[in-house]
Amino acid sequence: MRVDFHTHVIPKEIPNFAEKYPGKWPTLHQTCACGANIMVEGNVFREVTDQVWDSQKRIKDMDREGVDIQVLSPIPVTFSYWADVKAATEMAMVQNDFISQTVKENPARFLGLGTVPMQDVKAAVKEMERCVQELNLYGIEIGTNINGENLDAPQFLEFFEKAEEWNVPLFIHPWETLAKDRTPRHNFMYTVGMPSETALAAASLIWSGVLEKFPRLKICFAHGGGSFPYILPRLDQGWEVWPHLRLTPHPPSHYARNFYFDSLNYDSININYLIERFGHDRVLMGSDYPFLLRETPPGKVINNMENLTEEQKRMILGENALRFLNVKEKKLNYGTKSHDARGKAAKSGT
Repeated sequence: MRVDFHTHVIPKEIPNFAEKYPGKWPTLHQTCACGANIMVEGNVFREVTDQVWDSQKRIKDMDREGVDIQVLSPIPVTFSYWADVKAATEMAMVQNDFISQTVKENPARFLGLGTVPMQDVKAAVKEMERCVQELNLYGIEIGTNINGENLDAPQFLEFFEKAEEWNVPLFIHPWETLAKDRTPRHNFMYTVGMPSETALAAASLIWSGVLEKFPRLKICFAHGGGSFPYILPRLDQGWEVWPHLRLTPHPPSHYARNFYFDSLNYDSININYLIERFGHDRVLMGSDYPFLLRETPPGKVINNMENLTEEQKRMILGENALRFLNVKEKKLNYGTKSHDARGKAAKSGT
């Protein structure tokens, strides 16, 4: 069973919200039968292939690359946290409905994560409830900051409280990265900005006491946690030497044990570091399909790591993702036909 935890989708027919609401809405402009540009305010934000909307092409790629299940999540540029909450909720619902329908049509091959309008926590909680209760999605993807506010801002506590109460896993993906004025050249936003942004998000959740308040909260960080795993000893040292700044009874490394990380750091040395610091049960194979920076084939680095046992590889390549997403538990809790099908697929390896 191979589960690619980190993949992205967007509806081919996503509405042009710029025609209804003011703002920097992403739109999809097809350039050919097999590709399109994601446009923001008249500029090309990203070139994409039709794999972002065509589930059958995705399945062909999965069969060729040995992936049994993909976990589908929105492209972060569509989060639209800057927008009016009514419009942002509508954008979230369009994407959540699309992901849910894609999973419903291919229940043995896909699991889905939703998106919510985090700029209004009550609206975010309401849409999260719809995602897990009505759409049969397995978790929620959120950004590393909300309009420049770190995730430890007090207004987000209600969201994390409900995610813990309902046992909804969260996938935290970098977006609107720090130092944007210094990273346009060389595509540093992707290679330097995103890892740094992820580290700031993880550190904020720990240092502020969010994980102290909600110890059962399930969180996975994209891209191997960015630079967070490697600055964790420095965070601990800060906690030691600045007792007047402490908000938690334990140092940051104590709480970091609760985190999960996808495996997308391209390097066996880095993956070994993740495993040594957090455990092989906390690493989930993820490729960032279908974008240029993805790992091809998914799990390539893990496959070639001779120091890992077959059991450890099996867990990282698939079992950890299913456990993180509560696949069996949710099947038992809700008992819908779609969940039964997904549960059987996970057990059989189809």
